[in-house]
Amino acid sequence: MATSVSPTEFAPLRLRKDEDRRLRAGHLWVYSNEVDVAATPLREFQPGQPVTIQASNGKFLGAGYINPNVLLCARLVSRDPDHPLGPSLLVHRLNVALSLRERLYAKPFYRLVYGEGDGLPGLIVDRYGDLCVAQITTAGMERLKDDILAALQKVVKPAAVLWRNDSPVRELEGLERAVADAAGVVPDAVEIEEDGLRFRVAPRTGQKTGWFYDQRDNRARLDRYVQGRRVLDVFSYTGAWGVRAAARGARDVLCVDSSAAALDQVAVNAALNGVGDRVQTRQGDAFVVLKALREARERFDVVIVDPPAFIKRRKDFKEGTLAYRRLNEMAMQVLDRDGILVSCSCSQLLARETLAQTLLQGARHLDRNLVILEQGRQGPDHPVHPAIPETDYLKVILARVLPV
Repeated sequence: MATSVSPTEFAPLRLRKDEDRRLRAGHLWVYSNEVDVAATPLREFQPGQPVTIQASNGKFLGAGYINPNVLLCARLVSRDPDHPLGPSLLVHRLNVALSLRERLYAKPFYRLVYGEGDGLPGLIVDRYGDLCVAQITTAGMERLKDDILAALQKVVKPAAVLWRNDSPVRELEGLERAVADAAGVVPDAVEIEEDGLRFRVAPRTGQKTGWFYDQRDNRARLDRYVQGRRVLDVFSYTGAWGVRAAARGARDVLCVDSSAAALDQVAVNAALNGVGDRVQTRQGDAFVVLKALREARERFDVVIVDPPAFIKRRKDFKEGTLAYRRLNEMAMQVLDRDGILVSCSCSQLLARETLAQTLLQGARHLDRNLVILEQGRQGPDHPVHPAIPETDYLKVILARVLPV
């Protein structure tokens, strides 16, 4: 069982000479090759153990936690020696995070905690009204599991809390993967609201925590482009893009996904919003379906491609970039002569400029012209830490594709 942290449990973690520069500049991560292992041997630490991080001269840099078994071995959580990582700091950080969301959103549907962006590395919390769905990805936060639950109950006062601790990242930290009720009665399905539209979410079984709040502002960008148009939503999941397009006046919408369960939910969400007659679904691999649509000479005014991350590790970069190029080129092949392409990437390692260049290369290969109309990123409930580029992961380009 997770336990609270007392200040006496904090062990010193000494850095090598000049290895404190990134932390002083605002970063929160420590890599194992930056540690002075002669002064503070890594083998003497336990996964998740709280630490005080010190410069090579012993000066206090901050408090956080360590996992000696991984390359990214320590994360700084507090720079105030009087307020180290513990129950009171968790409550404070949750209050600060909540105050931002309540300023941004009229109703309680948002990402409440976004890891480093909210000063709580290793913790994600999504809020679905009276339900909080939390995901812990590090051994340090796992050790504080009970304190996290207590802080959520004190600050947010949810009727129920669900642990969605089934991310593959947990295995790298030596943690088990599991989904478990933490408090209250967790429903199998909840209903959320987004810009006046209703969607059914499955918090236990859905992707991530059940919904992708990060795309909310980008979905809103779509509204002005779809009135009276034919729309194709590829990697549709439960229809956040496609159902919205129909609700905003699209003539007809085709949602494509490999999951039959997700497409069943598309139909539910379309019916919830009174657009079931204008939303169709097609199950299959995105690349196979796009090829079939092209061969059938199907054409769409707007095509949305919002795939999972093709580049999860640096060694995937070349192959993943080619996959983005192929996907977007195939999407352009089913666009009408004057069409709108909405291209998304949640791959942290793919730069915005690279995604734009990939779209340009695809357009030129097809002998078409492409201009960028708008660009988006994740919403403000996913705040970016300026010292940590990895927190700025979502790229969205809305482009007009024309004949030469």
